[in-house]
Amino acid sequence: QLQASGGGLVQAGGSLRLSCAANGFTSDAYTIGWFRQAPGKEREGVSCIGSRDRSPYYADSVKGRFTISLDKIKNMVYLQMNNLKPEDTGIYHCATDGGPFCTVKGGVLSDMDFWGNGTQVTVSS
Repeated sequence: QLQASGGGLVQAGGSLRLSCAANGFTSDAYTIGWFRQAPGKEREGVSCIGSRDRSPYYADSVKGRFTISLDKIKNMVYLQMNNLKPEDTGIYHCATDGGPFCTVKGGVLSDMDFWGNGTQVTVSS
């Protein structure tokens, strides 16, 4: 079960930290990804971290601005978003997949099997 939180309204250049509570995991091998959906746009895989990953995945659009982190003790994944831009606006979902590594094909994060609720991020110009 995944529960995302932390969204809100922020001005361009501001910051937000999203949280994803991952409850009920029975294995220590899992991945957590953040995806976003903006109106009229395709869903985009923003970032991903695996429980055994050495290097998290970031979409080119957020590299250098977003940081994903995993707290294995609390089963929490955080997405720190800095220098936000209006194009970052959307509903952000966390999702999970089996296996300890993120699946990236052609530089794009693959969809995952289990999804949590979304949290709205709105960046004003």
